[in-house]
Order: sequence, then C-alpha cells, then structure tokens
Amino acid sequence: MDKEKIISFSNIFKDYLIDQGLTAFTAKHINIVVVLIILAGLAYLLDRILRKIIVKLFVLFSEKTETTFDDFLVQSKFPRYVAHIIPLILLKLTFPVIFVDLPFWFEIFNVAINVYGIILIVKIIRSVLRSSKNFLRTKEQYSDKPLESYLQVILIFLWGLAGMFVIYELTGKDVLSLASLGAASAILLLIFKDTILGFVASIQVSVNDIVRIGDWITFSKYGADGTVIDINLATVRVQNFDNTFTTIPTYALISDSFQNWRGMQESGGRRIKRAIYIKQSSIKYLTPDKMEELKKIQLVKNYIEHRQLEIDRHNKRVEADKSVLINGRNQTNFGVFRKYLDSTLRNNTGVNNDMMIMVRQLQPTQQGIPLEIYCFSTDKRWENYEAIMSDVFDHLIAAVPYFDLELFEEPSGNDIKALLDLNKTVLPSHLKK
Repeated sequence: MDKEKIISFSNIFKDYLIDQGLTAFTAKHINIVVVLIILAGLAYLLDRILRKIIVKLFVLFSEKTETTFDDFLVQSKFPRYVAHIIPLILLKLTFPVIFVDLPFWFEIFNVAINVYGIILIVKIIRSVLRSSKNFLRTKEQYSDKPLESYLQVILIFLWGLAGMFVIYELTGKDVLSLASLGAASAILLLIFKDTILGFVASIQVSVNDIVRIGDWITFSKYGADGTVIDINLATVRVQNFDNTFTTIPTYALISDSFQNWRGMQESGGRRIKRAIYIKQSSIKYLTPDKMEELKKIQLVKNYIEHRQLEIDRHNKRVEADKSVLINGRNQTNFGVFRKYLDSTLRNNTGVNNDMMIMVRQLQPTQQGIPLEIYCFSTDKRWENYEAIMSDVFDHLIAAVPYFDLELFEEPSGNDIKALLDLNKTVLPSHLKK
C-alpha cells in the first residue's frame, strides 16, 4: 500500500466532514477520533471472540491430557492473556495508517501500546510461573519447599526489568547507565531491605532444611505453636493448634531460636518424661513377710527372688548381723517399685521397646523424691500420645499403695478440717480450744 492510499484510508471521513462545512483542521481531528473509536470497538470485539475461542480450546485440550500443568495454566488465566496478543498486534499495525500525517499523536499512542505490551508479557510470564509453582506443589519432592519465596523473587526481578523498559518507553533515556544503576540499587536496597533479608533467609531455610511446609514448630517469641502451612519471601505462616494463625518473619527462622518437632515425627516414638513425688518417710526396708507378699506381683517375683539371692550371698560373705535389719544389704519397697514400673513399661504395647526406657530417681526436694518415667510412645499422634501417657500414670498412681509407699500432695482445706476434728476427739478436754 503506497503512501497516497494510506492517507486516503486514514482520512476516510475527513472529506465528508469538510463537505458538511467543517474546517480541514477540525475535520481531520474528528476523523481521527471516529476512526479510533471504530478501531477500538473492533479490537474489543476481536478480543472477546478470541478470548472465548482460545479459552474454550485450551480447556478442551487440558481435559484430554494426563498432565495437570495445563489445568493450572487455565486457572492462572494464561489463555486469556494470550488472547490479548492478536488485538494488540492489530492496533500496532493500524496506528501507522491512522496517524500517517500526525506523528505527534502516533508517538503517544505507540508508546501506550508498547507499555501495554510490556505489561502483558509480564502477566503471561507470571501466569506460567504461578502454574509451574502449583504444578510442582503436586510433586512429593517439592511439596514442602518454599516455592512461593522463589516465585516472589523472580516476579520482583521481572517487574523491575519491566519498569526499566517502561521508563525507557516514556522518557527515551537509557536506564542501564552506571549512574542510574547505582542510584536504583541504593533505592532498591532501602525499599526492599526486608524482602532481600527474607530471600536470603528462604534460601538458607531451604538449603539447610531448617523448616518445611507441614512441620510442627514452636516459636515462643511470636506465640506460634502449630503446623507451617506457607513459606514465602517475607513471612512464614503457622496454623496453631487452636486454629489461629501466626505469621513469623522468614528471617527470624535463621536469626532466632525455635523448636522444630520434625525429628520427633520422623522418629520411632514421642517422648514421655514426667515424674511423681514419693514421700520420703514411706520408703523402708522390706521385711521377709512383706517380701513374700510382693512376690505375688508377677512382674517383680523373679526380680525379688534373684535379687534376694544376690543380697544373701553378700551378707553371708561379710557376716552381716541380720538380727538388725539395717545391717548388710537389703531390698527396699522403693527399689522394687522402680523395677515394677520398668517391667510394666516394657510390657506396655503403647511404649516403644526399641527406644530408651528408664525409671529413675531424681534429687530429693521439699515435696519428696521425684520418680521420673522416661520412655517413648509408639503412637505419636497427640490425642493417642496423651492417652498412652495417662494410662501409664493412672496405673502407676494406683500401684503405689501396694508397695506401702505414699504420694506427696499439698494439704487441702478438707485435710486441715479433718485434723482439727481429730484434735477435738483425741485431745484431753483441758487442751481443746
């Protein structure tokens, strides 16, 4: 198409308007406005038609394929963005025709089209990246990785690059000069300080495998105690066990101390570590009669017999005078009770016998002697773990009287009242108040 035909096409309404009595200047500008409106209407109509066709074809295609990647492309509006390309190309090709003798307006609309094209390209790339992230989330090896952090970094870089091209389109100045880069770097470091720290932290978290999505963490500083459900560039989101949510700065995961329970979840059991307090005054040597009584308890019968044979041999060797019980070596009700608890734990199906099992005596306190149980439950689920631990201590507390031991507990109001009532009954009348 030569220049004369182009001018004739672009001035399709100009001659008619001049014939209606308008000046050439006015007719020319009205002609441009009318042509632009017609062109905009055609572009919009074409965009709507193409959008429906492309989206429909893409949906049909995704339904016939086995991969889910194209499904995620549909969800991220990738086909809709692609449909915008053809109307954009149409406008890009027709603007030189419309503004053939109006270079000033051509430059303005051409810049607008270029800026829109840059933004459209970024949106297309963004939809592909988001689809890739969602697709990788379905893969087991990537399900617990902070993909959101990497996506945000790429998008920041992408929008920054797009911003440079937009500035170049609007000003015509090269934004890649050294001075411009230095100033831009300083501004970016100031504005995106937390983002940069978060990016560095997310890389360290991923490389060092500090936290994964799905981990149970306890972070007292931020009041977090629950499951990590999202790791992104700036924050880590935790769903607490009371169904509240806590957000933690990503950088805090490498700058502060927190507790990750993944090791427990991946191990063979969950630790039970709890003590009861035995009154010291209830601990005593076993008499022969009491020893015979305790032999009726199946879990300690063999222990008492073998232990007593060993003790008798020792006492005989040192010629201990057993007319007084304290002489030589003796078994105690507390020692037999500890052995009973150890045997009970080892015969409990809720306790993992392949991990440490220990019943130990701790340093005496004002409340008595702590007797601590240290073992691991076979079931690590919270409610089952609590049930196993409760069953163990229910049995332990109920078994204490069989060994003539007593548990310590602070006196209650009823205890004091009972003591006062006893005083009124037992004391002579002249001592009663």
